[in-house]
Amino acid sequence: MRAVVLLSGGMDSLVVAAQVDYLGYDVAAMHVNYGQRTWQKELMAFRSICSHYNITRTLEVEATYLAHIGGSSLTDSAIPVEDADLGALDVPTSYVPFRNASFLSMAVSWSEVIGANKIFIGAVEEDSSGYPDCRKSFYEAFNRVIELGTKPETLIEIQTPLIHFQKSEIVKKGIELNAPFQYSWSCYKKEGKACGVCDSCARRLRAFQQAGLPDPIDYEVRPDYI
Repeated sequence: MRAVVLLSGGMDSLVVAAQVDYLGYDVAAMHVNYGQRTWQKELMAFRSICSHYNITRTLEVEATYLAHIGGSSLTDSAIPVEDADLGALDVPTSYVPFRNASFLSMAVSWSEVIGANKIFIGAVEEDSSGYPDCRKSFYEAFNRVIELGTKPETLIEIQTPLIHFQKSEIVKKGIELNAPFQYSWSCYKKEGKACGVCDSCARRLRAFQQAGLPDPIDYEVRPDYI
């Protein structure tokens, strides 16, 4: 079986890649540069992870139209990246409007061409930042869109194996699968050392702290989030 993995280079997509590799799929990996602040570091992480798992069928997509559209602190330098507020319930400024729908559309197109039957994405609903396109219902609806919008003989299904995981459970799953966390990148702000204070850094650090394990990447600061 062939599967496309949406691989940002972050912690969640790394663990998904490790799972898919463990399950024995013929893995194809897709990465999207959408004009995000840390695109160079994320691309480096993507390539390192692909090399680690000997993934040779890769697709690096330029989708900088999302930066031109704007509306997110990840793509618009005029909008500051907020420090983490792990108790916040509102959708944060780091939300890129309808981003995952764009990514999935590209992945479906590629899957049709290369004959992949599964698309794996590291979406996390319960312990995410409140992004509306990380909900299980969104992916269920998108699977219906694929069914209606592809050739009759095409059978492609989106899989979200981490959707109900807490971040600490993702760390533990990654350790169980011997995932190379040192190659992954989560920071929204920095490309040298991770900032340690943005929402993504905070959730990652808290996950490792709750799991009782050290995070192998370098941080400018490592606050205690538990």
